[in-house]
Amino acid sequence: MNTHALLASLVDQLNTVIVGKLAQTQDCVACLLAGGHLLIEDVPGVGKTTLAHALARSFGLQFARVQFTSDLMPSDLLGVSVFERSQEQFIFHPGPLFTQVLLADEINRASPKTQSALLEAMEEKQVSVEGQTRALPEPFFVIATQNPHDQQGTYALPESQLDRFLMRISLGYPDRASERALLTGQDRRALVETLPPRLDAPQLRQLQQRVQAVHAAGPLLDYLQDIVQTTRNGRWFTQGLSPRAGLAVLRVARAHALMAGRDYVAPDDVRAILVQTIAHRLSPVSDAERGPREQVQAMLDAIPLP
Repeated sequence: MNTHALLASLVDQLNTVIVGKLAQTQDCVACLLAGGHLLIEDVPGVGKTTLAHALARSFGLQFARVQFTSDLMPSDLLGVSVFERSQEQFIFHPGPLFTQVLLADEINRASPKTQSALLEAMEEKQVSVEGQTRALPEPFFVIATQNPHDQQGTYALPESQLDRFLMRISLGYPDRASERALLTGQDRRALVETLPPRLDAPQLRQLQQRVQAVHAAGPLLDYLQDIVQTTRNGRWFTQGLSPRAGLAVLRVARAHALMAGRDYVAPDDVRAILVQTIAHRLSPVSDAERGPREQVQAMLDAIPLP
């Protein structure tokens, strides 16, 4: 099976669980192919956790889930050292963070102190515990779900942590036909348990290397730089995108092109993933009547295609 067919079958498998959300499942696959962390934000009950489970199983990766709560401590994630009498020494017991895919469920219900415990892990793929640096498994992804900020018992994620997420997506309510399929079909959580892995860790590493090799021509890079510079001119946003954010857009656009069966990035790849990749990194100017996603789309429509 060629790469395009393999990735198409993976997306099709996800769509048997998350019905009627093709664009969102494609974004999720592109995010993991690009080696980034994923934030899924929406109201409870629309399938955020189920999608994260389905992604881990379809990618064939080791999986752990942590329910974030207000009393969750950093050690609950990282692990602790316990004195073992038989060995007469302290033995480190790794926490659930030591996995290939960590589902941080309702991440914004934990305190800022616990949220900050993820920062080093997400950026450096390692953690420092009791003065010792410990490497995390390879690959390492965080798939976090988040409830809207106006719900009780939530803490806003700091900008430094939001920037660690390569993409932020929202599922939204299903359309009528998709909801009927949910009502008449098999239980979604039971269906997830039956999903076969479409990839394994070595295959995923090979695909990530192919993503890096997807060609980005000079005019495409000019277009990307025009976008980045426009975010910095003060007309649309209070602060512009960082160079790291520009690199993030290019990574996801390359993954999107690979999923489409191409070995080069087209402007349509950038347009398809831009809102999901940069809106959570930007704040509209004070007189804007639109939210971040709508403001990014309006800015994008004002920039001429190459």
